[in-house]
Formats: sequence, C-alpha cells, structure tokens
Amino acid sequence: MIGTGLGHFIPLIAYLGFWILCIVSLAGRPVLGLYYMMPFLPYRLLRDHFLDYPLGANMLTILVLSVIVGAIIHGKRLPKSKLYLIWLLFGIYLYFSMWIGVALSNAPAPLWLSDVNFVTWKDYMVIPLVFVATGLVVEDRKAIRTIIIITAISLLFIDRSCILESLSRTWTTFDEDKRGGGPLAYGSNQTAAFLAQFALFFWGFAQFVKKNKIKLLSYGLVVITLFATMYTFSRGGYLAVLVSVFILGLIKDRKLLLILGLFLLTWQTVVPVPVRERVSMTENANGQLEASAQERVDLWQNAESTFIHSPIVGTGFATFQLGEHVDNLKDTHNWYIKVLVETGILGLILALVLLQQLLAMSYHLFRGATDPLYQGLGLGLFLATCSCIVANFFGDRWTYLEITGLLWVLASAAIRATHFMESEPIATLSDTSTANAINPYMAYH
Repeated sequence: MIGTGLGHFIPLIAYLGFWILCIVSLAGRPVLGLYYMMPFLPYRLLRDHFLDYPLGANMLTILVLSVIVGAIIHGKRLPKSKLYLIWLLFGIYLYFSMWIGVALSNAPAPLWLSDVNFVTWKDYMVIPLVFVATGLVVEDRKAIRTIIIITAISLLFIDRSCILESLSRTWTTFDEDKRGGGPLAYGSNQTAAFLAQFALFFWGFAQFVKKNKIKLLSYGLVVITLFATMYTFSRGGYLAVLVSVFILGLIKDRKLLLILGLFLLTWQTVVPVPVRERVSMTENANGQLEASAQERVDLWQNAESTFIHSPIVGTGFATFQLGEHVDNLKDTHNWYIKVLVETGILGLILALVLLQQLLAMSYHLFRGATDPLYQGLGLGLFLATCSCIVANFFGDRWTYLEITGLLWVLASAAIRATHFMESEPIATLSDTSTANAINPYMAYH
C-alpha cells in the first residue's frame, strides 16, 4: 500500500478485523481469532493506533475473551497440565497480594481501572488468558505448525521495524540518546529481551527442520533477529543470547561451544565499535560503576531494606512503582527482586515453580517426541525460556504481554504437542488390537 494513500486506513482495517474475528470466534471458529491476534501481541505501536476508536485500548482483551468463550461454548476443553493450575494460583495470589499492599498503606484498593495497581494486575493477567485461549483452540498438528509460521512472520515484522529504526541513525559511536523505543513501545532493553527469546527459539527449532529451504529460511530469520538484537545495545539481551547458545551447545550441538569460545576470544574485533563501547560501559575510567549500573545497585540496596520489613508476603503486588526510589525509577531492574519485594517469599516460590514447569514441559517434549515439528518446538521453547530467565535479571521482562505473549502461545501449543505425542503409542496399540481381532492369524503372533 506504499504510495497508494491506503496506508492511512490500515489501523482502521485492523481494528475492524478485531471485531469481525470476535464474532467469528463466538460463532465457532475461535482458532481464527487466535491466529489474528498473534501478530498484534508484541506490536504495541500498531495496537496504539486503536486508541482513536471505541474500546480501542481493550480490543486485544476483548478478542482473547471471545476466543475463550467461543471455544467453551463449542465444547472445547483444556489439556491436562500443571501450568494452567499454577497460573490460576499465581493470578489469585497476586490479586490478594494487592490487598496486602492496601493493609500496609502502600497502595489504593484495587477495585477499578482508576487504580494503577489494579490496571497493572489486569494487564498482566492477559498473558495467562492468551495461554488458556491457545490451549482451548489448538487441536491438531496443523494448528501447531500454523502457530509457528505466524510467530515467524510476526518476528520478521518486529525485526524489520527495529532494523529500519537503527539504520535511520548514525552509529559511529554509542549514544544513549539515539536508542529508540522499538515496536514494543517500552524501550530498547525490552525489545532486546523479545528478540533474544525468539532468535533462540528459531535457532532451536531449525535443528530439526528437514527441508533445506525451510532450514535456510529459519537460520536466515535467526541471523536477522540477532542483527536486530545487536543494535538494541542491551547488555542484558547480549548475555541472554550467549547463555542460551551455550545451553544449546551443551544439549544439542557441541560445535557451538567451540564457535562460542572463539567468539568470546575475538568479539572485540568482530562486533561494531558502538557495541564494543556499550559492553565496556559497566565501569568508567576511574573504575567506578557507570550511571545505569550504579542505579541498579542503589535500587537493589533499597529493595533489600524494603524486603526485610515484610519477607513472607511482601509489600503488595504492583506497589514498588508507587514508592519513591533512586532517580524516580519505578522498577527494580531485576524481576526476581521485584517479585520478592512485592509478593514475598511465597510469591517468588510460585514464580519459580512456574518457570520450572515451563522448562520441564518443553524439555520433555524435545527429548520425548519423534515428530521433528514437536522436537523443534520443544527445544526452541526451552531455549527461549532460558533466554527469558537470563533477561529478567536485568529488569522486568516477564509481566509485559509484548515480550512474553507469543512465548505462552508456543507454550500452550507445546502442551498440546506433548499430549499428541503421548497418545500416539496408545493409538498404535489400539490399531494393533483391532487388527488382531479381525485377523485370527495375527492373534497368535
């Protein structure tokens, strides 16, 4: 539509598409609603155009609920998985945690959209709703394959936006002021976390692709995404990639360990100058921490003193943003510390169990499946989760739908794949028994 003048109508067309797919989902094809919403999950800048239209700010939530309601009306059920139960317990605990914040006079009562803590909780809970919606509507191998394809297309659009934004600036040296917000609309560090996750997902997925053309496309997508990650200038993103590649080398492709070792020895001669400058900025010429690193240390010290006053249940979910901190920052720059401070030891246990179950499920699929599609899905999801775990040491990369929405779509698809995988031997045994009943000769052999 470039040059035709029709580009102005794209947001309106996309907005109307949400309403149409809500009706389609309720009418009996909820899987189409899921497919439609997927590219919009990370692309916050595109969704922001909906703000000009009625209920535009809530279109994604409305479509997710329509998919869930449509699926339930037409008799679809969730597969068995501990992850659904853990998310339910975690969501309920976080809501009651906000009331702990009220009791401690740290936050207003979480009752309506005018209350910032309630809005934070509501936005966070869209992630498990997407997870549930996917689990309800994915019912066959074709749907899983389609989800992976849509994820790849969505990632390619994000890559394109990031690279075009980077190329619009001159990067002879690193300049913090030139870092953009990215298509996720939350800043370069958050964008880097997303890119690192899905670069590793498709790197792992490509290990099991049989067709050379598809394998080449998968690795091409990985290269493009890593290039986009490099120009986010996020040290947390870089570390997430390196750690995840190391894990991939350990569990699947040992050659990567040698390549990674060579890269670590030669990276200063390989990467562009502004990237080297960014990585080397942890300390200044006097050996002192540079500003952003010092801010993190100060925040963590402040968080430690806060945690001591309420270690078991914390200060209340979404309360840290309401307090006064170093340089008026509203985040601890470490998700684990944030969970510990706001929801206490109990909240951190639930969060860690959620991560452990996600890792265990994806690794089980990777090791136990015989279908290359399921093996690639399992390994890719395992690596993406590892990348997410590392990135969250540098800030909250977990509660943003834009960063982890597609991750949970893939997680729900992986749960379905696990059930398909486990049902295959049963189906085979059933077929054999039927054949024996028909053929008396086989019954004796």
